[in-house]
Amino acid sequence: MTDDILLETEDKMQKAIQIMENRFLNVRAGRANPKILDKVTVEYYGAPTPLIQLATISVPEARKLVIKPFDRSSIGAIEKAIFEANIGLTPNNNGETVMLVIPELTEERRKEYVKEAKSLAEDAKIALRNIRQDANGDIKKLEIPEDNQKRAMEDVQDLIANYNKIVDDKLKTKENELMEI
Repeated sequence: MTDDILLETEDKMQKAIQIMENRFLNVRAGRANPKILDKVTVEYYGAPTPLIQLATISVPEARKLVIKPFDRSSIGAIEKAIFEANIGLTPNNNGETVMLVIPELTEERRKEYVKEAKSLAEDAKIALRNIRQDANGDIKKLEIPEDNQKRAMEDVQDLIANYNKIVDDKLKTKENELMEI
């Protein structure tokens, strides 16, 4: 019984880490990353459509994204959607493709991004604590000896300690990436 709870708890904790990693991808590091366009939706023939379904996105240089639409007539709508997405980039269109040049980050901007990354890491830790609380509640509901309950709760605590360390390590890596010039 407690093994099932521990497995489920570990699975949920792994998912919390994955969510944090995906959110980290949206924090710009001064390099071109197609993931920053994931939330851009284009009004295409009256229907909101994700940009990724309308075009191929490539990274020809470290600080440049090139968006090549499947349908040339959608270039204007793609440009408008990028402006409206408020991702801090200005699209340039040459009639066939839309180019986004990622500007060099200032020291101040880098520090803002580090704060954002720390906030995302803290959100992940909060999620881990909530998962721990749920697991401990499930363990308390089991009709097992008190010693076994205590041992299972210690196992859950060990799990959260390991996952908090993972969060801290990934945050440190992201901070180094952001502060790298």
